Amino acid sequence: MAWFKRKEKGIQTSTEQKKDTPKGLWYKSPTGKIVDSKELEKNFYVSPEDGYHVRIGSKEYFEILFDDNKFKELDANLSSKDPLKFEDTKKYPDRLKAAEKKTNLKDAVRCAVGKSKGKDLVIACMDFAFIGGSMGSVVGEKIARAADYALKKKLPFMIISKSGGARMMEAALSLMQLAKTSAKLGQLADAGLPYISLCTDPTTGGTTASFAMLGDINIAEPGALIGFAGPRVVRDTTGQELPEGFQTSEFLLEHGFLDFITHRKDLKNKVNKYIDLITNQPLRA
Repeated sequence: MAWFKRKEKGIQTSTEQKKDTPKGLWYKSPTGKIVDSKELEKNFYVSPEDGYHVRIGSKEYFEILFDDNKFKELDANLSSKDPLKFEDTKKYPDRLKAAEKKTNLKDAVRCAVGKSKGKDLVIACMDFAFIGGSMGSVVGEKIARAADYALKKKLPFMIISKSGGARMMEAALSLMQLAKTSAKLGQLADAGLPYISLCTDPTTGGTTASFAMLGDINIAEPGALIGFAGPRVVRDTTGQELPEGFQTSEFLLEHGFLDFITHRKDLKNKVNKYIDLITNQPLRA
C-alpha cells in the first residue's frame, strides 16, 4: 500500500490561505435557535422560531419606522464634553472616542424627522451600543431639541428607550437631564401633541424614572427588561426572591405600567394608528 503513504508530513496550507466561516452569517438566540442573518433582517430582527427580539439600534429602527428609510437627522454633530475631568480605568474623553470609533455614533441617541405612513413623525432613538445607552448631557439636549422641533412644527413625538440609565461620568449633570426632558414632554402635552414611548430591552435607571414612562401611550417589545434597578439589585437589597418574569414587559403590562406590547413587525402600523386615533384623523391603511 505504498501509494497510500503521505509524502509530506503535516498540513501544508498556509495561514493566509485558510478559510473561516465569515462572521455574522448566523445568529443564535438565547433559547438556542439559529437563524440566517439575512432572514433575521427580513423578519425585523426577530428570531422567527422563538419570537426573540434581537437588540438593534437607531439605524434599524429608522429603517422600520420611516418610509423608504428617508429622514432628516436633527443635531447630528452634538458631542459630549468632560466638565468634571472624570477618570476611572480610562479618561472620559478617551472612553467617548473609543465608543465613537466602535459604533460610528456621536452619542447614545439619534433624533430624526421623516414620513411614517405618509405623515411626518419626530423620533428620538437610543443606542445601547454607545456606553450602554447611558444618558448624559448630549442625550438630554438632543431629546429636548427634538421635542422643541416637534413643538415648532406641531408634530407627534416618539422616543425609543434602550438604556442602562444615567451616565456616571457626568454625575449630577446627567441627572439634570431627567428633569429637562420631562419638562419638555410637559410642554408637548400642553400643546396637545402626541408623545409615544417605546420601551425596548433594556430600559432601566434614569430613563425609566423620566421620559420612558411619561408617554401618552407607553408600549414595549416582548420580553424587554424594564425597571429602575435591575432584578439582581432588588433581590440583594430586599433579600426576597422575585416573582417569575419580574421586570419583563409582560409583567409590567399585567401590573398596569404599559398600555400594550407589540411585535416589531406591527410597530409602524400600531404607532401610526394610535396617532390617527388621538388626533381624530382618518385611519391610514
